Amino acid sequence: MAFDGIVTKAIIAELQQLIGGRIDKIYQPNKNDILLGFYLNGANYALNICTNAQNYRLHLTTHAKPNPKNALNFCMLLRKNLMGLRIKNIIATNLERVVTIEFEGFDDVDDVITKKLIIELMGRHCNVVVVDENNIIIDSLRHISSSDNTLTRDIVPHVKYVYPTTNKLNFLEVTNFQDFKLKLHLDVDKTLVSHLPTCLSNTFNGISKSFVDYAIYVLDIDRSLKITTPILENLYQYIYDIIHDTNCSHLGFAIVKDANGKRKDYALTKKETNEPFSLNFFIDDYYFTKEFSEEFKTYQNSILKLILDTLKKYNKRLFNINEKLKECDNMDTYKLYGELITANLYRIPHVNTDTLTLENYYDHNNLITIPLDKRYSPSYNAKLFFKKYTKLKNALIVVGEQKEETIKDLNYIESVIYELETCSSIEDITNIFEEISESSVFKERTDKYKEKKNPKIKKSKLTKNKYVHFNPIKYTIENYTFLVGRNNMENDYLTLKYAKKTDLWFHTKDIHGSHCILVLDSHSTPNDDILLKCAEIAAYHSKAKNSSNVPVDICEIKYVKKPNGAKPGMVIYKHHRTLHVTPKKPL
Repeated sequence: MAFDGIVTKAIIAELQQLIGGRIDKIYQPNKNDILLGFYLNGANYALNICTNAQNYRLHLTTHAKPNPKNALNFCMLLRKNLMGLRIKNIIATNLERVVTIEFEGFDDVDDVITKKLIIELMGRHCNVVVVDENNIIIDSLRHISSSDNTLTRDIVPHVKYVYPTTNKLNFLEVTNFQDFKLKLHLDVDKTLVSHLPTCLSNTFNGISKSFVDYAIYVLDIDRSLKITTPILENLYQYIYDIIHDTNCSHLGFAIVKDANGKRKDYALTKKETNEPFSLNFFIDDYYFTKEFSEEFKTYQNSILKLILDTLKKYNKRLFNINEKLKECDNMDTYKLYGELITANLYRIPHVNTDTLTLENYYDHNNLITIPLDKRYSPSYNAKLFFKKYTKLKNALIVVGEQKEETIKDLNYIESVIYELETCSSIEDITNIFEEISESSVFKERTDKYKEKKNPKIKKSKLTKNKYVHFNPIKYTIENYTFLVGRNNMENDYLTLKYAKKTDLWFHTKDIHGSHCILVLDSHSTPNDDILLKCAEIAAYHSKAKNSSNVPVDICEIKYVKKPNGAKPGMVIYKHHRTLHVTPKKPL
């Protein structure tokens, strides 16, 4: 549901615990987010203000965000005006999505000063405004002029702040059900229940369509029915109970899922149990997961587009190479034409012609028709045939090498696509981007992305080199450690640097997948059951994870080598054996 006036009221009721807290930290991670740190009764709190048009909200948070090295201008202004002040009050009136936080403190000469932070959570019109004790705007996150927007208010420094107004009614002023019914102006017994969300949202301030939708769902009302007085009364009572729960002790959030069981929304509802529940931290976790998912998908899709564009380029290159190789299929024919013309020059008239018909002494003297270029003599045509034969013969060698290299590049690109599809974090995607940035295959397309800042990556304790980003997936199988690489660079490091010669190496046969290592000491000998479980995990971490019969090669690390100039993740091996297994997700 939208972060509407009902949710705002519930969140503010919980935030009353911050009254008296002293503000000691102010951060602005980006243009849309502001974090205020408070200290109260020996505990620290962080208040997150988000003015993103789609995810606007206000709540306590436990999730840290990266702080830029150079503070933004509005962050500096907040620090100058609010640092060290204490919260006097937190107000949200009439189900408005406008929250006023009043601060009080002392200036340099110990005079009492009052400041207000007004947070407007109104979609694309979100704003954060700092005003003084006379409601004069000191500054705002976004400057707005009434001459170029639809708000009919000026939000600029040195202007008196005016609270936004609305033509909608205030549900808090509704006295009873009859008053509610009268203000809706509905034709009972003529209007469908499905029209109620829009009707209530357009009539009353702070009530979103999604909230009414969920209320209809909870009350098990058939949306295809006509509205009756009992239906409307049940809906009114449900909304009334939630809005008038002043301390939110009986309120909670429910996850709304789609037909596939994936969560798509949340809804404010009545709690079914008396267990402690924090509305603030539910909202915090919900939006943290949502924004991470959105950021992850956006980053993944941008890198995937870069890779797919490169794949398209190399597929086109392979197509052109194959076309050239088709031309080379006819090179022996051109040689034959040249030899036959040269051998019969003594009896060919020295006249330019389109074709010649000669006996082919390579084919029992059967007649063969040779096409000629009429502009030249037969002898000169023979030279052209020999020249074309030599050209195609040389091209066959060069183009054959190009095809071999292009196929290797395509295999590498497909392995990167597999890695990207199996990523589970932004860190994994960043590691893949670092890998392809160093590859000549992607150089043309990665240069413009190199200004992207990479997140800090925690180094695993397993690494032998502190400069290597090495954090493989780790499994324990009957006291044995089994390591799985997450990308090509990590595969190389795991196989060629980290693993000992006595360790066992697992990889799907002729299928893109992760390098897997079973860590062994000189005295341990795993039984067939352990090897089978390892092979099943290796098959699961491959492109064939959904297949039923996957071949997995096993050999000792000492037999795995990397050819000079080979792409990341590409190795050759010998003295191996193959197990056919069904991929299984590790427990």
